[in-house]
Amino acid sequence: MSHSPTPAPPPAAPPSTPPAAVEVHDLTVAYHTQPVLWDIDLSLPEGKLIAIVGPNGAGKSTLLKAIVGLVQPITGWVRVFGQRWPLRRSWVGYVPQRESVDWDFPTSALDVVAMGLYGRLGWFRRPGRHHRRQAREYLEQVGLAEYAGRQISQLSGGQQQRVFLARALAQQARLYLMDEPFAGVDATTERAILAMLQKLRDEGRTVIAVHHDLHTVREYFDHVVLLNLRLVAAGPVATTFTPENLQRTYGGRLTVLSQASEALLDSRRIDQVADRHRRDGH
Repeated sequence: MSHSPTPAPPPAAPPSTPPAAVEVHDLTVAYHTQPVLWDIDLSLPEGKLIAIVGPNGAGKSTLLKAIVGLVQPITGWVRVFGQRWPLRRSWVGYVPQRESVDWDFPTSALDVVAMGLYGRLGWFRRPGRHHRRQAREYLEQVGLAEYAGRQISQLSGGQQQRVFLARALAQQARLYLMDEPFAGVDATTERAILAMLQKLRDEGRTVIAVHHDLHTVREYFDHVVLLNLRLVAAGPVATTFTPENLQRTYGGRLTVLSQASEALLDSRRIDQVADRHRRDGH
């Protein structure tokens, strides 16, 4: 009497992929005819410390601005936690480069941190005494409570950086975008900032930072994006931050720039971009 063969067990399910904090598809950004980002496709996981690395002029700061909605792409889209702009203001905390801030604007360190609470207050509520107490608590977290009443222009570069970090912390965001948070700070301040970023990560928040010091990428970050106008590579630091990928990132920049510039100046490409732009509903 014949027996039917035992059916094979079903294939094992693939390991679950962590949800994406940021998704970027076909993103191109240009200033006039000068490309700064070109055809970027990228997915960044939630709950990680992520470094954006590349040479000067590679589009690192522009990528952050595109994610936060400060620059308009020619084509493509960005999703944050599955949603396109406009997002809830409380979702994203942004710390710009120090060079892009008007430090002579007459405001105190406490007032700068209080600005981080505005997204949680809503449009028609003004911060009261309770909110100023909260702002002072965030200054305490970055070790600057005694400077609460000091004009922001009177602080050192490292202190200014910590004030803006405190403002971002006050937002209690799900995603933090930081443009060179370690630039121009001393070793003690750098360790303090790193500890705060690691705490945010351990709470399940996502931190994406433009970073220039290649020697500390492996120590500081979980995930890395290597960028040079185009996306070179992205993934866990252990498998992505390799000599081969670094060579691809920091070599051949002029060739990439020349190719992208020619494509942008090609009238047929401009027409295609305009058509796609309209179809995307921008």
